[in-house]
Amino acid sequence: MAKKETYRHKNKERIIALEGDAGYEKKERFIIDPDLQQTYAEGKVILIDKPLHWTSFDVVRKIRGLIQVKKTGHAGTLDPLATGLLIVCTGKFTKKINEYMAQIKEYSGHFTLGAVTPTYDLESNPEQQKEFAFVTPELLHHTTQQFTGTIQQFPPIYSAIKKDGVALYELARRGEEVDLKAREISIHHFEITQIELPVIAFKVTCSTGTYIRSLAHDFGQALGCGAYLSSLRRTAIGDFKVEDGVTMEEFEKALRGQG
Repeated sequence: MAKKETYRHKNKERIIALEGDAGYEKKERFIIDPDLQQTYAEGKVILIDKPLHWTSFDVVRKIRGLIQVKKTGHAGTLDPLATGLLIVCTGKFTKKINEYMAQIKEYSGHFTLGAVTPTYDLESNPEQQKEFAFVTPELLHHTTQQFTGTIQQFPPIYSAIKKDGVALYELARRGEEVDLKAREISIHHFEITQIELPVIAFKVTCSTGTYIRSLAHDFGQALGCGAYLSSLRRTAIGDFKVEDGVTMEEFEKALRGQG
């Protein structure tokens, strides 16, 4: 079962309890204006502010259905528990997906200190609680320096990276041991922006291939108290900014002539 299906299946009751079933509500299909549809078929770049709990494929599937253009894809996955900028390309602009994916990313969010999770975020439950009272602002800011520049990073075992054609998260769910290999990444800027222990806010700019979940886990290990990613928002990809994007609701209303 694919990750996107597993996430929705595992978290359906939780999603409905938090937000209602609006994210998956089926609406009567409308017929898009043929001239507008043609512009998407020829090629456009759509900047979406991805909502919480939606997978990146949820967004692509929804947009593909609305504009009725099969040649539609996204330029870089954003996890279900993250929000923010998702670049969706249609038509001829799908050829630029790899170019967009290679650009520098900017994120903001929160780490929670004093515990870890198997997935390095809140898709699994916190465990191995440790004392964090010794952590000072000076220690936090000093520790960020270890993770700035070109570094080696191990991806989370619960990730979509494939080994022998099988995603690592599938192997992890089977309980199989996985020999993870570190990958070279670049963190251009890593800043602690607010401290309210055990939660700290951060801002990061980094190269493609960086796992912010792994950064949270490794940062907690370096501090000696553990940490996991408790919220994440992608704010920029290259020159594309999330403030220039639209929500899924705004995008649909514009197509329907209601925006």
